[in-house]
Amino acid sequence: MSKPLKQLDQMTESAWRRLISKIREGNVVPIVGPRLLVNADGQSLLGEIARHLLNVRGVDIEEGDLPPFAELTQAVSRLKMEQELYDDVNDAIIAVTTAPDFVIPTPIRQLSEISGFRLFVTLTTDNLLARSLREHCAVNEIVHSPNLATSEGKDLPPDWQTRSGEAHVLYLFGKSRSAASFAIHDEDILEYAHNLIARGSQVPGIFLAELRNRNLLLVGCNFPDWLQRFFLRVTNQARLSKEDRRAWLIEPLRPEESLTCFLRLYSKETTILSQTSPADFVAELHQRWMAESGGVLQDSRPEEEVPQGAMFFISYSRKTDLPRAEALYQALLRHGVTEREIWFDRKSIEPGQDFQRRILDGIRQCKYFLPLLSQACNVREEAFVFQEWKEANDRFPGMNRDFIFPVIVDKEFEPERYTAKWARMWADEKLDFAHAPEGTPDPRLGSKLKELVRNSRRGAGPS
Repeated sequence: MSKPLKQLDQMTESAWRRLISKIREGNVVPIVGPRLLVNADGQSLLGEIARHLLNVRGVDIEEGDLPPFAELTQAVSRLKMEQELYDDVNDAIIAVTTAPDFVIPTPIRQLSEISGFRLFVTLTTDNLLARSLREHCAVNEIVHSPNLATSEGKDLPPDWQTRSGEAHVLYLFGKSRSAASFAIHDEDILEYAHNLIARGSQVPGIFLAELRNRNLLLVGCNFPDWLQRFFLRVTNQARLSKEDRRAWLIEPLRPEESLTCFLRLYSKETTILSQTSPADFVAELHQRWMAESGGVLQDSRPEEEVPQGAMFFISYSRKTDLPRAEALYQALLRHGVTEREIWFDRKSIEPGQDFQRRILDGIRQCKYFLPLLSQACNVREEAFVFQEWKEANDRFPGMNRDFIFPVIVDKEFEPERYTAKWARMWADEKLDFAHAPEGTPDPRLGSKLKELVRNSRRGAGPS
């Protein structure tokens, strides 16, 4: 007979010690849900994205008509289903999360600062967790989507535990992009769940196996009843009544709810914290972890993330264009370029002086320089990115081959709009401007990148 489910108003001191001990051992995986995407006032980021989407589509919505933390799914259900809707949702996510005044939600930032976490599962399709993690370590993003091309499929590397300074993030319901390859409504979510059951396309088997061997910290998942049961079962070695690993479920569930009753009967090792908000739980976990580590935030990135002499150097405004730079980085990987062949500084703040010198050295030795042009960057009066552009431009006259390939990352391709000093000089020098809307190369740039990679492998300059 199963023990009663542990439903607590708050964690005891011994429970906190047990959880932190398991995190320190690397034996806990956070499952990060939409209830952690909140601003300083506790307002839902998904609500802001949903309102942006509906506004673009010209749909009026009454305040309170969208259920908290499921606003985007509800907004999508009100719109006519069509291929372009995925593009519009992606555009809305980008518009909100790259706005000049946007701040990554505090709970996401706090989770990313707990160095005992190496594996993460995100239930939202934005890249905020990866962006925050890259402040402290390298990040390997693994996308589960039945609609991804086979060439884009990835799984957890078998040697992941020996790869120090690297976190691994699984997007369980896809990652937003300009394609129908991420979940935007309930039927999509059902298909993604079915894909896991059927062992269909791009199922991350190694990652799922690791989840089955580790304790789960499910924070603010906002799962429907059926999906919560499914997720707990699919990430468990045996049926729930025979489980031998712990799970913590931080979710506002009532004692009489069907899921609560189910877990009470069949999931003896699941602890529910129903009276603590997910954001408050993460805040206390972060405080306790930092107190035990002496209040020092570890930066586990290697001294040099990318060696000198990289094939590509991605130069971008950290304040305005990090998500677009990340998209271009992923595109280069899909073209066969290895991570060690791309200089891509993932920090979202301007680098310190020592690292600035290493960056400039990287520009002097890279093969191809890719400066990203956006209107948001164009209007900046001062930024380190302009020093990068100057360094590349100073090197260019002494070269007997193409070197600088300006890439416009705004949706519209209008090279004449870019009035920044170096952009004007590149236009005067008749450099061929390329286009990668939101960081995704268009067909012409995609072909050019393939050519550059091919010629680099052959040891020749571009034709």
